[in-house]
Amino acid sequence: MSLSHGRPYLAIPGPSVVPDRVLRAMHQPSPNIYASDIERMVEGIIADLKLVGRTAHDVAIYISNGHGAWEAALANTLSRGDKVLVLATGLFGQGWAAIARGLGVEVEVIDHGNRSGIDMERFEAALRADGAGEIKAVMAVHVDTSVSVKNDIAGVRRVMDAVGHGALLMADCIASLATDRFEMDAWGVDVMVAASQKGLMMPPGLGFVYFNDKADAAREVADCVSSYWDWRPRVRPEGFYHYFAGTAPTHHLFALREALDMLVHEEGIEAAWARHEKLARTVWTAFEAWGQVGPMELNISDAAKRSHAVTAVRIGAPNGTALRDWVSERAGVTLGVGLGMAPAGDPAWHGFFRVGHMGHLNAHMVLGVLAVIEAGLVALGVEHGEGALEAAAKVVATA
Repeated sequence: MSLSHGRPYLAIPGPSVVPDRVLRAMHQPSPNIYASDIERMVEGIIADLKLVGRTAHDVAIYISNGHGAWEAALANTLSRGDKVLVLATGLFGQGWAAIARGLGVEVEVIDHGNRSGIDMERFEAALRADGAGEIKAVMAVHVDTSVSVKNDIAGVRRVMDAVGHGALLMADCIASLATDRFEMDAWGVDVMVAASQKGLMMPPGLGFVYFNDKADAAREVADCVSSYWDWRPRVRPEGFYHYFAGTAPTHHLFALREALDMLVHEEGIEAAWARHEKLARTVWTAFEAWGQVGPMELNISDAAKRSHAVTAVRIGAPNGTALRDWVSERAGVTLGVGLGMAPAGDPAWHGFFRVGHMGHLNAHMVLGVLAVIEAGLVALGVEHGEGALEAAAKVVATA
């Protein structure tokens, strides 16, 4: 007998739960891409994407995942042989660095490991050592979903300004957009990349690259750019067809329009940030209670450096895999694997899991996941502290 029959719940850090309204918006006939209605819709989408990213500057939409957005950001701003500095705090910082190397860019990485945010002193020292100004861009991931760390992007800009370094500041907000506070213009970010499948509550398939005038000036001399990744035709199109370098992703656009209506015009981005903060604290409170006894431990110890979108957990091998399997098979909940937390093939990989709490999410969804996790701990005989569910409920209950 299994208790998993019924609606399954995907509690991984992307793709996130897609609201029924967004799914229904996609369920319509293909539109005429040469008519004015869809062009007006895209103009409204772009205006709302700017509100979510907190910028007055440009945003280009690509038919891609986040890796495509990474490449587009680099291709429009860099030339082969240019140097970039990557502030890596997990798997995805390293992944963006690999994309840069593939374009023929020289990459310097400051590797902070899997449990730490950006060390501003190390970063400042690296910038001061670059007296010749060879570093053309500083790249950082705002929220690295592999380890659930949230980095201080505004602090990165403050260091750059204090040193007087002229590099572009590039931020990956694939996991953090619409979940953790991000202020592109106020924080001095020149390029920001995002994608559709996390905080924007959509299926995977759209990548976004936000850029300011300084970044667009770098496009003048960048020799990595190709006709497809070129952002200029996408933000100043001669016609609708040029927004997407070809046929538009029509049904993804219908979904995005509905998701932005929910996020921007009904809830409001400030309220969405507050909701994610509250639900993240609910999750942390439960894990901290469980961790009072036994092997459970949050990967990021400093709450100020934890993402509001995802929580990475250490529980010791083989408990991580065993728990994921139990909650999936017995209760219909899918937890995330411990991505990048241990080398492939290493038995230690089985000692991690992640909980996604991003996008279309409310209190009963979070409390339900936590209750299922506790049931799994009990069923598997994993030692843990008491009172986690009661403590989590108190967080939800308080104003």
